[in-house]
Amino acid sequence: MRSKLISLALAALVAAAPALAAPAVGEAAPIFALNDQHGKPRALEEFRGKWVVLYFYPKADTPGCTEEACGFRDEIVVLRALGAEVVGVSTDSVAAIQAFGKKYELPFTLLADPDGKVAEAYGALHNLGVMKLAKRHSFLINPQGRVVKRYTDIDTKTYAKQVAADLRQLSKAN
Repeated sequence: MRSKLISLALAALVAAAPALAAPAVGEAAPIFALNDQHGKPRALEEFRGKWVVLYFYPKADTPGCTEEACGFRDEIVVLRALGAEVVGVSTDSVAAIQAFGKKYELPFTLLADPDGKVAEAYGALHNLGVMKLAKRHSFLINPQGRVVKRYTDIDTKTYAKQVAADLRQLSKAN
């Protein structure tokens, strides 16, 4: 009983530990290198010169995450016409994101962040002690690698269209 209480207390302390702050609008996006759904290492740097929609999602093949990913799938032609690439990140394994991408025919990069380091660098990690999940947070990164918009209150049904509208507006401003 005592060891269970100690374990619960430690888990609560880990979960309550302060998370890294998300990069602020105008700051350089934290660099990263993670394996994609094909097991290939991918880095933020390879997207330099393009807009990047970097979205974090909690768990592949769950209702909200599927709705969000399929929204991006359905808007991918518009987003690419605006010069953007979509990159999804979760704490799932490569095998899990590969199955997710294949099942829903997702035509964009999915990255596996099983230790949560990248999600943490973006202030998008729920550390539950025994389990780490990405928060549903997203970042719009400009072609120079700076964060220009941060999304934390996301409606998975309309989110991809909102990002496209924001990209249109930002493109006009530049």
